Amino acid sequence: MSYIDPSSVVAPRASLRSIDVLYNTGPGGWSAASVVWENARRIGIRWNGASSGPGVGNPQSRGNATWFIIPEALEHAVMEKLEELSIGGPGGLMERYEEMANDKQREREAEEWSEGLIGDSTAPG
Repeated sequence: MSYIDPSSVVAPRASLRSIDVLYNTGPGGWSAASVVWENARRIGIRWNGASSGPGVGNPQSRGNATWFIIPEALEHAVMEKLEELSIGGPGGLMERYEEMANDKQREREAEEWSEGLIGDSTAPG
């Protein structure tokens, strides 16, 4: 299967109105999104597809990538887990903060910028 960016999954057009990707584990993984499905805000999930190969992930309809809409009875539990993953899961906020902190050049630039602000606040005005 080829990787399909979840923000580009817009089928079936008759039922789907908007997509807000909530979590995406990338090629070979899965995604979840808040979607407007048949005029109601719902949660959709799908397998993204691998980084190369045939296919469009799963689910699909006639070769077009689609979303599986979570039953309303499960939405609350799914949203709780998505919120947890968006902070501490793979690709989550904590992992991204750690990557930023390990970028020494970026840290130096941020420190220089913040030190410059201190000087600005003490300037006579």
